[in-house]
Amino acid sequence: MAALTLREILSFDVLDEAAAEVLAGQEQLDRAVRWVHSSEIYEIGPLLSGGELLLTTGLGLAGVDAGARRHYIRELAERGVAAVAIEVGRSLPEMPYELVDESKQRGLPLVVLRRVVPFIRIAETANTAIVAQSLADRPIGPHGHERRSVEEARRVTLLGDLVDGTALGRSEVVARAQAVGFRPERAHHLVGVAAQAADPRDALAALDRMARRSGAPLLRASLSGVVLGLISVSAGCGGDPVRWAQREVSAALGASDAPAVTVALGHAVPAQAAWTRWGDSLRDARATLRLALVVPPPGPQVLPLVTSSRALALERELVGDGLTPESHDRLARLVTNALGPLLEWEANHPSDLVRTLEIHLRNGCSPTRTAALLHIGRQSMYQRLERIESLLGGPVADPESHAGLLLATCARRVLRAIG
Repeated sequence: MAALTLREILSFDVLDEAAAEVLAGQEQLDRAVRWVHSSEIYEIGPLLSGGELLLTTGLGLAGVDAGARRHYIRELAERGVAAVAIEVGRSLPEMPYELVDESKQRGLPLVVLRRVVPFIRIAETANTAIVAQSLADRPIGPHGHERRSVEEARRVTLLGDLVDGTALGRSEVVARAQAVGFRPERAHHLVGVAAQAADPRDALAALDRMARRSGAPLLRASLSGVVLGLISVSAGCGGDPVRWAQREVSAALGASDAPAVTVALGHAVPAQAAWTRWGDSLRDARATLRLALVVPPPGPQVLPLVTSSRALALERELVGDGLTPESHDRLARLVTNALGPLLEWEANHPSDLVRTLEIHLRNGCSPTRTAALLHIGRQSMYQRLERIESLLGGPVADPESHAGLLLATCARRVLRAIG
C-alpha cells in the first residue's frame, strides 16, 4: 500500500486540533506512514509490522518505571514504527523525560498531543488519506482481455476484498467506498445483491436502473461473470430494507425489455456495522444466487426472478456448502420417511400433491392463498388437501407435523434439482 509521510499527516487539521508537537525525531518527519493505529497495550510492539503511526493515551505507561518506558520506545523503534503520538493530560500529566530521551537516541519521532481529540477521528482522517493515495498510485492492468476504467477496477477490488474478507479495516473500506462514490449514511442499511445474466452488462444495467429510479446509493461490479453489489437503503423504506430492495429491483427489471436477469439479495446490515458484516451480506447474496439458478421455487416461476436469502433459507440450510453422498442420503431418507405415501400415490396417479403441500405449508396453510398461487379453484384445493391428509394420516397444519413436512417437501425439490 502507498503511504503518506509523517510530515503530511501532521499537517492535517485534526492534528492541529490535538495541538500536536514533535518532541523527538524531527529529522525523520519524511518517513512513510503506512497506517494509523491506536492502542493502550504496553506489549504492542510485537503486534506491529512497521510503518505505523501509533496513537496512545499512555495508559499502559502510567504505572511502569522509567526503565520499562525506555523498553517500550526501544521495542517500537526495533519494529520499524514510523512514529508514536502520546496524549498528555489524562493518563500522563506531562511527557516523561525518559520517553523523549529514548526516542531521540533511537531516532523515533515522538509526538505529544496536548488536547483531546478522539483517536478514531485522527485514524479515520489519516487512513482515508492513505487509502486515497494508494488508490491513486495503484496501476490498473488488464483483466483477461478487457481493460477496465480506474473506477471500475477500484469497485472490483473493493467488492472482492469484502467478499474474501481481506480488507485491512473499517476505515480502509469506508475510504475506498468513498473513492468510488459510495457514501451510505450511518442510519442506512446495506443489502448485498448478486445478479447474473447471459451478459453481465445486462445485470449491471438493471442494478444501475434501480439506483436511478429509487435514488439509492449503489456499489456494484462484475466479478467472474457475477455482478455483486451493496444497496444502501434509507431508514424511510418502511422498516424492511430487504423487501424494499426486492421491490425496487423488481420494478427496475419490469420496466425494461432487457434479457432475463436473476437477482438474489442478502440480509440487511446497518451501514455503521463492522465491515466484515458488509461482506457477510455479499456472501449471503452470492450463495443464494447460486442456489436460485439451480433450484426452482416451490410456486409458479415468475420472471425476472428476484429472490432473497430468507426466501431460500430452508434450501440453503439443506444444501450447506454442497451435497455430499452422506448428506444426499440423509435428505433422501427424510423425504421418504415424511412423504412416502404421497410419493407412492404420485408414482401411480398423475398429480401434484407434494408441490401443493409445500406451497400450502409455506403460505400459512391457507387454502385460499394456495389455490390462488396454483391457479386452481378452491374446491379443487380442498379435494387435494383432503387426499394429502388422508394419505399422510393426519392434518398437515398440526404443529408437530408442520415443520417436518415443510422440510421434507423442500428437500425433495432440492434433490430433484441438484440430486
